[in-house]
Amino acid sequence: MLTGAACLAAACGAPAAGVTGMSASTTPVAATSTPTGAEEISPPPGDPPVLIPPPKVSPYTYVFPVQGCKVSYRRKLLVLPKTTIWAKKGCAFVSPVDGEVREVNTTDRWSPATDRGPDREGRFVTILGVDGVLYLGGHLDTVDPKVRPGLKVKAGDRLGTVGNSGNARNTASNLYFAISWPAPPEYWWIRRGMVKPWPYLEAWEKGNRTYSPREEMLALRKRLGNLPPCTKLCGSAQTGGGGGSSRPQPNPRPTPTKKAAKKSPEPVVIDDVN
Repeated sequence: MLTGAACLAAACGAPAAGVTGMSASTTPVAATSTPTGAEEISPPPGDPPVLIPPPKVSPYTYVFPVQGCKVSYRRKLLVLPKTTIWAKKGCAFVSPVDGEVREVNTTDRWSPATDRGPDREGRFVTILGVDGVLYLGGHLDTVDPKVRPGLKVKAGDRLGTVGNSGNARNTASNLYFAISWPAPPEYWWIRRGMVKPWPYLEAWEKGNRTYSPREEMLALRKRLGNLPPCTKLCGSAQTGGGGGSSRPQPNPRPTPTKKAAKKSPEPVVIDDVN
């Protein structure tokens, strides 16, 4: 029977000295180390990212209208709903979509003395796309000799080269790019831009090549009418012997015949250099 200190030691779990069957030795407990700072944890290597093409959002395929060169362009409305694409002189201007060449102007008639609205884009080509949208590339340096109204083109086909003709004469070379719908040539203010192009340019540039302006164009044409009047930059300077007012003439609007209004306008050669 344990008595006294031996009993107290046994009760506390410590062996009493000299007690039979009890050992005074203890088994040391391994000490756990506590990190003094945050340990760097390296995640295991993962699989390479899977590239997913953008969704197809229309049956049409587009390309950026300047190819082979570094470009920049403004993504906001200044005066007209068009974009100036800055690029080196001589860069290729290409058709942004499959379609047909509609208008061709190979002569730069613009003069600061008159500043006629129809002349401001200088040398230009318009393309009526298979999407029903009209595209204009202006301020061109050259128009390729093969380019004539009625020529069938594919997206990416070269039509001319970037320049600074028209009222861009004293600026760096650029492409005047506009989106609208087909109209008779006398309604020149329509072809110079009705639909804001920069969302579509940005999509085509970044690889979403089926993003189409068709729906926006149709909605705008329904709201404004097929042949809306001009509301901005409509008149001519009419100086330098023109004999007219130097102030712009607002809202020019030809009055087409009923037949002309119903008939789809034919392709036009504005100027043909032999």
